[in-house]
Amino acid sequence: GSTYSSKVFRVTFLTLAVSVAVPLLGVTVLLDCPIDPQPISLKEPPLLTGVLEPNTKLRKAERLWENQLVGPESIVNIGDVLFTGTADGKIIKIEDGEIQTVARIGHGPCGGREDEPACGRPLGMRVGPNNTLFVADAYYGLYEVDPDTGETKPLVSTKTLIEGQKLSFVNDLTVTKDGRKIYFTDSSSKWQRQDYLFLVMEGTDDGRHLLEYDTVTKEVKVLMVGLRFPNGVQLSPAEDFVLVQETTMARIRYYVSGLMKGGADMFVENMPGLPDNIRLSSSGGYWVAMAAVRPNPGFSLLDFLSEKPWIKRMIFKLLSQETLTKFIPKYSLVVELSETGSYRRSFHDPNGVTVPYISEAHEHNGHLYLGSFHSPFIGRLDLQHV
Repeated sequence: GSTYSSKVFRVTFLTLAVSVAVPLLGVTVLLDCPIDPQPISLKEPPLLTGVLEPNTKLRKAERLWENQLVGPESIVNIGDVLFTGTADGKIIKIEDGEIQTVARIGHGPCGGREDEPACGRPLGMRVGPNNTLFVADAYYGLYEVDPDTGETKPLVSTKTLIEGQKLSFVNDLTVTKDGRKIYFTDSSSKWQRQDYLFLVMEGTDDGRHLLEYDTVTKEVKVLMVGLRFPNGVQLSPAEDFVLVQETTMARIRYYVSGLMKGGADMFVENMPGLPDNIRLSSSGGYWVAMAAVRPNPGFSLLDFLSEKPWIKRMIFKLLSQETLTKFIPKYSLVVELSETGSYRRSFHDPNGVTVPYISEAHEHNGHLYLGSFHSPFIGRLDLQHV
């Protein structure tokens, strides 16, 4: 009797499987896919050993101003006053623990993803000479903001054609000490910030990615093209090169002016995660925040999917970006690089318990302030005690 029932079970199971799979396949074939993924070759991720050995040091961070702000992506300070841009389009200052809105570049309503293009999303932020704020708004462009009066002045608008193309996803910026030149990234010429997951998963090198704005001549130059999701940028301390994080490729390129266009080389390749923002460290090196991690040993979904565009197509036909975000492991990682790009130390929070989704690590007064494109607080880590 048991063989008969197991046979019935097998037949029933197969019939069921086929009856589910066939329509699903049919639907998947017919459904539109929002992205056109390209195969990408990534090397096997580096082993998390030595300086990269997992630890729980980021769990020592305290959460500041919890639930009083959301998505403080980039953080700067003028004296002890902190400034950041939030998910609801505001540029805020935090003085003596009090939060005040300084300015907003876009206009409301500001709620979900679909409001972002009108609301604006301030991402990279820097302090120029004369304590002026320079802000990269993903949807509106490059702005100068007076931190006292809140007056906003557009420098490079996303509506302006630059070499025949508009900017689509202005992301980060870095400013020379004299304030004359601003180097900034445009992460894609196809996707906007609200679709950053499409950008990562499509893997195309579709933008003009490092640009230079001259505050005196008001000219914009395209310096580098063909990067896959260029993100954070940082001038070297001597201002002789610019570092650009290439998020999708898990690497950092550098650009040296004076070389022919695209005079770029590798600074760090095959990183243990996808680099977001990069900032100077007090030791003459750089702090790099990872938007996601490529665990090794372990399973890296990104690496698994990198050369399988057909699986990506299936996934994006069936699932929304919001749903997919839930599958990204909440592993937080910040690394400090030396001036030559070797790893100096790493701070981890393996399940993102204390500070998930770190977008930037900004050092000030012996503390590391941790920005996040998602969290409702700013993290602060005491560097003397880690």
